Amino acid sequence: GCQDVAIHGQAWLPERAPRAIIVISHGLAEHGGRYAGLASRLVEKGYAVYALDHRGHGRSGGERANIGRFDFLVSDLGTFIGRAQRQHPDTPVILLGHSMGGAVALACALKYHNVLRALVLSAPALAAGEAVPAPKLWMARLLSAVSPNTGALTLPASAVSRDPAVVRAYENDPLVFRGSIPARTLVELLGAMRRLQEKAHELRLPVLIQHGTGDTLVPVAALHPIYQRLGQSKSRTLQLYEGLYHEVYNEPERDRVI
Repeated sequence: GCQDVAIHGQAWLPERAPRAIIVISHGLAEHGGRYAGLASRLVEKGYAVYALDHRGHGRSGGERANIGRFDFLVSDLGTFIGRAQRQHPDTPVILLGHSMGGAVALACALKYHNVLRALVLSAPALAAGEAVPAPKLWMARLLSAVSPNTGALTLPASAVSRDPAVVRAYENDPLVFRGSIPARTLVELLGAMRRLQEKAHELRLPVLIQHGTGDTLVPVAALHPIYQRLGQSKSRTLQLYEGLYHEVYNEPERDRVI
């Protein structure tokens, strides 16, 4: 079953009734508040923006950076989408997921496709590439069984953006988790990636994928096979940005990306 933890969410709303609702699913170790810049740009264009903090992240409850089970994140996000929808009846919902949050968003889009109009994925964590070598993975599996909070991997701050101000803010943000990612989270995430790779072709929504070619955290090359399978039935737009790092909405070229 789903362990109950308090899930924190926030909203940025336009003056009048929104054109659409954009729900944001953030990445591993960060939180929804880091999307305030993106949100304000979208609000200017008449969108309502909602972002949750995944369990174990930001202002939500749970062991820090320990997601428990990947499926918990998917059902949390499904519930949060429902809450946002009730605020604005008959308004289309677009789901936007970044990195780990992109995997959560894709799983959510496969499960609740009838409530969504479109999916946007920013550097979605759908394949690990060389980031996690096999022996490390084997150790993580072992540790996850024995002690789920044992650290297994740290995320380098310098890889998020080429904008030094963004990296500084990330390093000094008390709501960003800077320790070792628990083994449990990595094992759950890698298992989810495998399942999503098998199910990617079932996506029935139009999808926009935005990804920087300079991304070392989620390398584009590892994702090409999945990108080919995504959205075969409907429109798929793959937008690659030459040289941009992991967080395309926080890069110096963010205006063009947004």
